[in-house]
Amino acid sequence: MIVVTTADIAGQQVVETLGLVRGSTIRSRHLGRRVIGIMRNLAGGEIREYTKVMAEAREQAIDRMVEEAQALGADAVVSVRFQTSEVMTGAAEMLCYGTAVRLQPLR
Repeated sequence: MIVVTTADIAGQQVVETLGLVRGSTIRSRHLGRRVIGIMRNLAGGEIREYTKVMAEAREQAIDRMVEEAQALGADAVVSVRFQTSEVMTGAAEMLCYGTAVRLQPLR
């Protein structure tokens, strides 16, 4: 499955648009990571514990979006975007969405 942020894929032509596909996950901070994160926040710099949680959330959201696209018979998902939002204190949603398409090689 090809997943891109662009509307086009080099060497390919979109022959059918199948529609919007999305994947999301909601993650909360582990208590241990939260304590370490608070301490790092006081000292300044990257909070690696949160960076890891968000990276895992992105991957899971992509996987869920791809599953939805495969169920539609898509070859690719174009114009992929990410969005995050705080659902409650200490929990954030990671949303990944794009357009599922069928492709054909350019002649």
